[in-house]
Amino acid sequence: MAKRNLGLARRVIAVANQKGGVGKTTTVMNLGAALAINGVPTLVLDLDPQGNASTGLGIQIDDPDPAIQDVLLGRSSLDQSVRTTMIDNLSIVPATPRLQEDINILPTTIENSFRLRDAMAQAQRWHYVLIDCPPSLDLLTRNALAAAQSLLIPLQAEFFALQGLTQLLLTMRTIRKTMNPAIRIEGVLLTMFDGRNNLSRQVETEVRSHLEDLVFETIIPRNVRLSEAPSHGMPAITYDSRSTGSEAYRKLATELMRSHGRKPIVARR
Repeated sequence: MAKRNLGLARRVIAVANQKGGVGKTTTVMNLGAALAINGVPTLVLDLDPQGNASTGLGIQIDDPDPAIQDVLLGRSSLDQSVRTTMIDNLSIVPATPRLQEDINILPTTIENSFRLRDAMAQAQRWHYVLIDCPPSLDLLTRNALAAAQSLLIPLQAEFFALQGLTQLLLTMRTIRKTMNPAIRIEGVLLTMFDGRNNLSRQVETEVRSHLEDLVFETIIPRNVRLSEAPSHGMPAITYDSRSTGSEAYRKLATELMRSHGRKPIVARR
């Protein structure tokens, strides 16, 4: 990734891809954990109605406490809806099964696309905010893109990867014109990479040739620990800190922090 002098202000990053199953939620959980372990106060906003980032970080999503839909509908402030996780410096505003039903009462208008941005205006105590988006371009994702400074795109190393990416980049162009002219691409992250597979290497070559320094140097491998960890209510970094998946997400956190002018520390294991 090219170095960028962005200062040490809060960074709001939406993690999105229109295609499901590309490692989006896995990236939010494990990148968030890796940043937190580096001593960086980090907040996860779970905008996916499936709530996988919430349960994967050990949050019970069927309790009556405020959740992200309460923030979007003005029933609770962002600060009132934040919950701590088992990891120091890592907090989350969870999603519950009510999210999709509640958000469906809102018409898809430009005004309603700024609800999350407005709710975040007074929440400045986190250095990183990672937004887990649903695999669609609905009102929830529009809220994320209107609130974010940048978009991180997980991209599975498979044959049709670039085809879906092209559509997402076109959507970004529309978002810039209509809602958020300052948003940019944080980076494209290759996920589920199998170095033994010629196709994975071919996809990497093609993606890097097209997008150059927009592609993170870090690559996330296929790793069973990344899949197992959420069922235990934790990210892989705490479930098995020495796994290849955990190592990759620590490397990604280091790469991201350095691109923002932050000095990583040696993370404990």
